[in-house]
Amino acid sequence: MIRFTVQFKSITDVKDFVHTVNSFPYDVDLSSGRYVVDAKSIMGIFSLELQRPITLEIHAENCEDLVDALNKYRVEI
Repeated sequence: MIRFTVQFKSITDVKDFVHTVNSFPYDVDLSSGRYVVDAKSIMGIFSLELQRPITLEIHAENCEDLVDALNKYRVEI
């Protein structure tokens, strides 16, 4: 499993993020506090508090291709 923090600056970021994640076969979750949603669900993402950084978990080991594609949303806290 790979875990890092992401943050979205706009609705367009969320839309592009979901499109990117859906183009890969990996299971991906986003969590904020006690809430965990499927990162491939735009409705699920909009149920989270998007003003704060969100934890992303990719449930795969060899997924550098997806990690590279999501680096633009990555933040360090």
